[in-house]
Amino acid sequence: MLYLYFQTPDHSFSIQSFYALSASKSWNQTLVFWLLFAAFAVKMPIFPFHTWQPDTYEQSPTAVTMVLSGLMVKMGVYGVIRWVLPIVSTAAYAWGDVVSTLAVIGIIYASILAIQQNDLKRLIAYSSIAHIGIMALAIFSETQLALQGVMMQMFNHGINIIGLWIVVEMIERQFGTRKLSELGGIAAKAPALATLLVIMALANISLPLTNAFVGEFMMFAGLFTSAYSKYNFVFTVLALLSIILAAVYTLTMVQKVFFGPVNERTANAVDIRLNEKLALAALVVIIFVLGVYPQPLLNVTSDYSQTIINNSTKAISQALGQ
Repeated sequence: MLYLYFQTPDHSFSIQSFYALSASKSWNQTLVFWLLFAAFAVKMPIFPFHTWQPDTYEQSPTAVTMVLSGLMVKMGVYGVIRWVLPIVSTAAYAWGDVVSTLAVIGIIYASILAIQQNDLKRLIAYSSIAHIGIMALAIFSETQLALQGVMMQMFNHGINIIGLWIVVEMIERQFGTRKLSELGGIAAKAPALATLLVIMALANISLPLTNAFVGEFMMFAGLFTSAYSKYNFVFTVLALLSIILAAVYTLTMVQKVFFGPVNERTANAVDIRLNEKLALAALVVIIFVLGVYPQPLLNVTSDYSQTIINNSTKAISQALGQ
């Protein structure tokens, strides 16, 4: 921040003064890009800056985990959109494929690790890393459609993952475990809990008519049509594998927790209380409303995403002398 301050003609911390620097060649954009991006990459997190997240999610109280995953990791995504793209536009263009490669590695790697997990919290944590990786990949495609999809997905992912954390807390509180191998057959005893979790799980894998489908479709469509990456087709195909892998670990989780034989822990399962049903039902309503009618979020994100892309494109063109 201090470095940018001294580069501005008026020595100002105004964000508009910072934005005005984006087309200038008089300062080291690459250095600032990597310093800013590294900070936000840890916050998001994306590979290889992700290692703190699964342990933190597993060991934190569920309420803390909800705040971290539902809100705080989105601050890293917000930082990239608000600071990196507008201020260091040419460096973001130059290094976009490198970041996209890291994002793709993280998407596939986290999805495979999620499949291997026996702990519900760690499974959802790795799932979150994969979803954030798709957002990072879409941001550096530098298309208005993908960026708008990212903004929508920031909100929708927060809704879905908070719903999953609520269900995990209910399961752990009732059965004293989060291990998939120690659960099973809960659906017969707690049909409301099972139904609500299945809806949350299907939203988490972006099933059509759920809120996450719209944002994810926009991100993939924008990434595929990107003119800023020579490898956009490869990135799109590899990232699309995450949909298959997400279906594997999510449906496996649902099957192991709610179906199959009842064991000693789950034999006396009871369904959730009315207040818990209402809390989850409120999230389910948001999931379906935004899945069927996403126009309110589209209206909110349209102008700003277009402004960011226009300013970034202009700065890149000026810097390259086009």
